[in-house]
Amino acid sequence: MISMTMMFLLAPLFLFLVFVAPIWIIAHYFIRWRTSKTLSVEDESLLTELWRDAEKLDGRIKNIERILDADAPDWKREA
Repeated sequence: MISMTMMFLLAPLFLFLVFVAPIWIIAHYFIRWRTSKTLSVEDESLLTELWRDAEKLDGRIKNIERILDADAPDWKREA
């Protein structure tokens, strides 16, 4: 049989585990999810840098294709 002292310890623990802990866990992960939806300053600057690099590479590829078109017009069919 459970003693009265044990009952006074188990009742708050039970209430905590049934009501408080699930709400706490859900709120914690909801806040994490909401903050991770937005880009951090570091992520935004990295994305901007990568975008600039991609534009540079695109320009270089277009220049190479223009040079190849002038030197060897059939290069696209051979590749």
